[in-house]
Amino acid sequence: MKRIHLKFYFLTTLAVIGLTACTNLEIEETDSIISEGFQGLANASSTVDELYNRVRDHYGNQSNRFALNEVVTDAAIVPTRGTDWGDNGEWTALHQHLWTPEHPQVINTWNEWNGTQLICSQVLDSRSNPSAQNVGDASFIRAFSMWTILDMYGQIPFRDVSLPSSAVPEILSGDAAVTFILADIDAAIANLPSISAGGGDANGRAGKAAARYLKAKVLLNKHIYVGGSPDSGDMAQVISLVDEIASDGYALQAGYFELFRNTPDNETILWLTSEVGNRIFNGLHYNSTTEGGGGWNGFSTLAEYYDLFEGDPNSNRVALDETPLDGQEERRGGVPPGALPFTGRPGTTDEGGFELSSNVGNGFLVGQQFAPDGTPLQDRAGAPLTFKRDFKDGTGADNIINNDETTGIRVMKYAPRFGAFLRHEIFFRYADAHLMKAEAMLRSGGDPTAMVNDLRVLRGATPLGSVGEQQLLDERGRELFAETWRRNDLIRFGQYTRDWIFKAPGSVNNDTYKVFPIPAEQLLANPNLVQNPGY
Repeated sequence: MKRIHLKFYFLTTLAVIGLTACTNLEIEETDSIISEGFQGLANASSTVDELYNRVRDHYGNQSNRFALNEVVTDAAIVPTRGTDWGDNGEWTALHQHLWTPEHPQVINTWNEWNGTQLICSQVLDSRSNPSAQNVGDASFIRAFSMWTILDMYGQIPFRDVSLPSSAVPEILSGDAAVTFILADIDAAIANLPSISAGGGDANGRAGKAAARYLKAKVLLNKHIYVGGSPDSGDMAQVISLVDEIASDGYALQAGYFELFRNTPDNETILWLTSEVGNRIFNGLHYNSTTEGGGGWNGFSTLAEYYDLFEGDPNSNRVALDETPLDGQEERRGGVPPGALPFTGRPGTTDEGGFELSSNVGNGFLVGQQFAPDGTPLQDRAGAPLTFKRDFKDGTGADNIINNDETTGIRVMKYAPRFGAFLRHEIFFRYADAHLMKAEAMLRSGGDPTAMVNDLRVLRGATPLGSVGEQQLLDERGRELFAETWRRNDLIRFGQYTRDWIFKAPGSVNNDTYKVFPIPAEQLLANPNLVQNPGY
């Protein structure tokens, strides 16, 4: 007979079937129902390389973690345009807060980040002989992975790799989860190198500043996981951590959209080698540019989010040199009347005498779009290519489905003129740390107005007379759009369950959707997991 190897996760009934399938069973010394389990890695450093690649791929995807932090908010929407972006309703379910434990992106995100934290544990095991640098990198990535799961699902399955493979992972939540994550971050701070601002290629890997940023982020959100109100001691730590980051030279920097190029700057704390192509093309119309074969005509933003920014609500024009023409602040960007003449600027490509894709613009694209030579663009049906504030179906009614090709304001954070698929995506920025410090001050009874206005003046926005929670949340929305923080921010400021267009009525003011459901197959595989309430 053929030798039957039974793995620990097979059901008992399958084992019985296998053992009764023939007679005269002979058990050999090499037969084993339970494997020895993890015995250490052959090369911890190469596995750390793999970990950074995994984080790059998970973070850079337009689905999964990105969608579950942006499309589920007021900042992003993927309407159905004809048959485009239908995908069995998975995108509309996210925006409407109608997902279930079987939603593919809920499942994928759980699997990706839990799988990554397990590999980190293998690197950190003493049998893998990790170097101090390995310990720093793996501790940092495990902390981020576990915090992602805690923030999104409320509970973390943790497998102790020193135990047999048959051991069921324990579940961490609340205080225990936060304590574990913070201990990992402290290990990262102790073992990672100091990387000064403007570190160029070194910023493709985490340094002490990145670990301090992550610790500040966890502490700022800690009360969401453990209950109660923000702790004054935690807020003091957030302020101190941001000051330590600044001591390495990180600071606010002028030139907002320049920050999202593949050049060193003093704001970028950590970037990843993710391709930024899907951040560019997922919202552009098919005819917006010839680069990359054209856009994919999906992602848009809500008019209410666009209206957070200063400027004419119905027009967002800039001159060829990107000088604002409609009173808008720098971060809102704008639509140019054509493309720039090609002059050989670094990172640009010649297209018939024009800079390829420089007709696209930056920031928020609304209204008529133009070809490089200034000709008004058309959609595929020959109608003017005008990106509109509202989402209407063929009858003119507000609808998330059956839209034409032009509905929705499009978002453009990475300029395609400098390369459509550059591997340089911003992960952590000092502007976020600056606003975290301002928030910690506010939650400690201080006045963050001056700090927020320092940022606003740098971005060409009018200073605010005073800053409370609403103003601070709005400022984070303006500064950090499309950087995967909107869901986290809305929850912390108590606005995630409020109504916005197309959210399902039963989901409004419903705390169920503050966390995602545990995938159904995971509940079957691990009896220690308990489904989140409401699912």
